[in-house]
Amino acid sequence: MRPEEIKPDTELCTILGFNAQTGNCRRYFNACLKKNGLNATAIALNIKEEHFIFTMENLADSKVNRMMLENEFCESVVQYCDSLNESAQKRNFVDFVEVVDGKIIGYSLDDDIEKYIENPAFVDERIRLAMKMMLLSNRWYGAKIDMDLIPTMI
Repeated sequence: MRPEEIKPDTELCTILGFNAQTGNCRRYFNACLKKNGLNATAIALNIKEEHFIFTMENLADSKVNRMMLENEFCESVVQYCDSLNESAQKRNFVDFVEVVDGKIIGYSLDDDIEKYIENPAFVDERIRLAMKMMLLSNRWYGAKIDMDLIPTMI
């Protein structure tokens, strides 16, 4: 979605990273939304390491309630979460956070994507990320889960 296409009723979420604007996370997530014709988009927030602490310490009181993390912040965000799903606890790694009632909840999708992987030998990190973005776009906006779309997203 281009900036001029964002309207008052467009649903928004955030991606946090060094290069979130041009990262694969945003590209794959927005591709899922577009393929499903959804009026939603991920807004990228490019930040530097020194701004990460401030951002996370103020997240629960901000208007942001859904945030994906680029890989560089997936481990360091754990300490700012009030709770983690089982997969995030096991891996000490968070793919995204949701703010619910002023609490930051961290989630990893690694266990969730396993049921979609038929042959692990053919799944690289880009495919894993695209799968995660498809599951996340489904969770947040009801996008269809169709793993056959992964090659066209990448």
